[in-house]
Amino acid sequence: MDIEILQLTEGAMKARGLTVVIDVFRAFSTACYIFAAGAEKIIPVEHVEEAFNLKKIFPEVVMLGERLERKVPGFDFGNSPSHIMNQDFSGKTIVMTTSSGTKGIANATGADEIITGSFVNAEAIVRYIRQKNPGVVSLVCMGYEGRYPTQEDTFLAEYVRAKLLKIETDFDAMKEILRTGDGARLLDPANHEWSPSSDFELCLDPNCFDFILKIEKGEKFKWLRKIVIEQPVHSCK
Repeated sequence: MDIEILQLTEGAMKARGLTVVIDVFRAFSTACYIFAAGAEKIIPVEHVEEAFNLKKIFPEVVMLGERLERKVPGFDFGNSPSHIMNQDFSGKTIVMTTSSGTKGIANATGADEIITGSFVNAEAIVRYIRQKNPGVVSLVCMGYEGRYPTQEDTFLAEYVRAKLLKIETDFDAMKEILRTGDGARLLDPANHEWSPSSDFELCLDPNCFDFILKIEKGEKFKWLRKIVIEQPVHSCK
């Protein structure tokens, strides 16, 4: 198994094989909490205009997403797991657009298959890759706006690669680095209106979901569906 760590939108464009598009803070952590709240599917789109066009076609969809980390005007929710924790999305379709994660999905056109990456379902991701045993794995770190590398996404890529190669890794050390590093923006009171400090803990609650999120391709759009991977997990915070 050839495992490559790639960075940003350019990395997504180079991705091949089984591709994990990573956005820890916060898109693909939030996506896991959305499915845990009962959502049927998430339609990820790159552009805000695409999201509004889908709303015209499917008025019942829930709109979720951000630009510059803040909720898009006219959307139902931003990109905060804290803000959707008590929501019931049973049977709902969510349209999601973010500055990094959904951009990565849109640009990974050379991938054989695409799944999302976050710490909250990292063990399920590892187990899925082992089950599939692909020749090539691309771990794409989307960073900030798909333009600047971030510690959290690179840490997850390194964590997944280490697990696949059966190398010891120290998640707690990574988390402490993030607390004063690239994760500090989530803990800054100035940002709490759109990014509560609880987002930091929710996005770094490792392996609390027993499923992966995989892209399926339809005639008109792609969507994420949940695939449960049998494994022991603890309850999410």
